Amino acid sequence: MLKKVLIANRGEIALRVQRACKKLGIASVMVYSEADKSSLYVRHADEAYCLGPAPSARSYLDQAALLDAAALAGADAIHPGYGFLSENPGFADKVAQAGLVFIGPSASVMRTMGDKVSAKQAMIDAGVPCVPGSPEALGDDDEKTKALAASIGYPVIIKAAGGGGGRGMRVVNDEASLLQSIAMTKAEANAAFGNAAVYMEKYLLAPRHIEIQVLADTHGNAVWLGERDCSMQRRHQKIIEESPAPGVDSVRLAEIGERCARACERMGYGGAGTFEFLLENGEFYFIEMNTRVQVEHPVTEWVTGIDIVEMQIRIAAGEHLPWIQADIVRLGHAIECRINAEDPHSFKPSPGLLREWIAPGGPGVRVDSHMYSGYEIPPFYDSLVGKIVVHGRDRAEAVGRMRCALGDLIATGIQTNVPLHQELMLDAEFLKGGTSIHYLEQWLSER
Repeated sequence: MLKKVLIANRGEIALRVQRACKKLGIASVMVYSEADKSSLYVRHADEAYCLGPAPSARSYLDQAALLDAAALAGADAIHPGYGFLSENPGFADKVAQAGLVFIGPSASVMRTMGDKVSAKQAMIDAGVPCVPGSPEALGDDDEKTKALAASIGYPVIIKAAGGGGGRGMRVVNDEASLLQSIAMTKAEANAAFGNAAVYMEKYLLAPRHIEIQVLADTHGNAVWLGERDCSMQRRHQKIIEESPAPGVDSVRLAEIGERCARACERMGYGGAGTFEFLLENGEFYFIEMNTRVQVEHPVTEWVTGIDIVEMQIRIAAGEHLPWIQADIVRLGHAIECRINAEDPHSFKPSPGLLREWIAPGGPGVRVDSHMYSGYEIPPFYDSLVGKIVVHGRDRAEAVGRMRCALGDLIATGIQTNVPLHQELMLDAEFLKGGTSIHYLEQWLSER
């Protein structure tokens, strides 16, 4: 087992990984920016080192500073959390070159799956269904590009090959706007990701967003832990996640899950990962793979009883998976609401002094948060302040527990999006289940 892990992240995921380390008897080394010096995980750390000033480029994205901190602390591994450098193969290479363990898949696998074009080809080779589209990055032959779009059928969507987080995408409804849209997306992709390559896919009109959680060890074994429905989104950012996904055919789902597990074994994947799909008219279409732990991992943890972050660490330490697929059993229903420090109507961020923070409790309630009363929420980072996750025997009980938990949360001095979640927990379409990825945007425009 690893002895000391540097956690190269901040916020609730830093605290989550720290707790997993403590559970395993591993010392945790926290790094922080000057803006995060009073964070809860820094106060709980075995060791803590300041990386630099608040801007991410001078702190959490400073690879040299992270590696220096790891060397100073005598860490033998680095856990990247999510965001920041978690899917950066160059950083994974540097970690390995420094003689440390990167808690995640290999840099080569990250490169393959981090590029949407190569990832799609890898999935086609593995028999995982993909959205109809270009087999490779779009070239400079305008007539060929027009012909491809016509063969796919409008509307199409142009996506950045190296994109993520909902950025670098543009929907095109007709040929007249195709070439200009491609040029604009290339420029945006190059500015945002340093990679101007883009590709084209069929734009599905009303799909659901369903993702498959996998775990794979470094000995050629992989299992899938069920699915999550992440369709409740605003501007491609997830708001509510749940497992299992309401109304999804279990036989087809099992077939897709098995293909994902086999794809992991085929590519030599090691660690936790998530295959993201669009589901429309009963058909699954692969869109991308996240080669890290997801924000919404707690819903899967609750229905399976498996600690995904602990397994990331165990796998990185060389352990075999302790189960085969037949051992994976899911019980009940889990829902997660992301709590952001923002105006619930305008969505403007609301950083500042959190005067009072009292988290909800009770049966079937879990809160993942780094907040505490008197904490100063910095304005420099994502507005996520925590996640309320509930579990029930069925979806109806989970929804009821979420209503109670949202009502019990006390957060004063800032604004949060709790009122939005409270409205959605009473919404007839949400209660029915199976809304598309466009539902929340439409609901907000009508509100």
